[in-house]
Amino acid sequence: MKLIVGLGNPDQEYDGTRHNVGFRIVDNYLGAVNWQNKMQALFYKTTINNEIVYFVKPLTYMNLSGDAVAAYVNYFKINLDDILIIQDDLDEALGTFKLKKKSSSGGHNGIKSIIQRLGTDDFARLKVGIGNNQTGDTIDFVLGKFSAQEAEILAKLQPTFNDIITSFIEKGIAKTMNVYNTK
Repeated sequence: MKLIVGLGNPDQEYDGTRHNVGFRIVDNYLGAVNWQNKMQALFYKTTINNEIVYFVKPLTYMNLSGDAVAAYVNYFKINLDDILIIQDDLDEALGTFKLKKKSSSGGHNGIKSIIQRLGTDDFARLKVGIGNNQTGDTIDFVLGKFSAQEAEILAKLQPTFNDIITSFIEKGIAKTMNVYNTK
């Protein structure tokens, strides 16, 4: 059983923002599906290559993402090796990404919450670069919407994100990192 979590904020006003890149990637991977609401999150259960997969979008807002993630991990007894969190990353340039396992929060409040609630940082992450304006307020930047040009850059990466998610489900994080963390 795998758990794929896209991080973001639930209200419509956050659609298209940099902080909601996790929601965006999961939505684009799945296409039009019927999400269900359970344990403070929207979830979609499917089977991919004989593996049960739960896709989750926390409804707790970013800073409390750990509440929803921990609820799924504990209820379904999901092994830490079977979790992939998809997050935005200010330290990566737009158009770049990095797969990590067992890493600090890097100041990301959603990841801090997950680490706190799970009691460990030993889970996989797909860190998607959103760039960093470094001149204005960080909160305004991450809650700002992607420009059309920025959205196009992300759209071009979506097939790679799809391949990463499928690879994680089928082969795990180590083999996926070996393929997709090469430059």
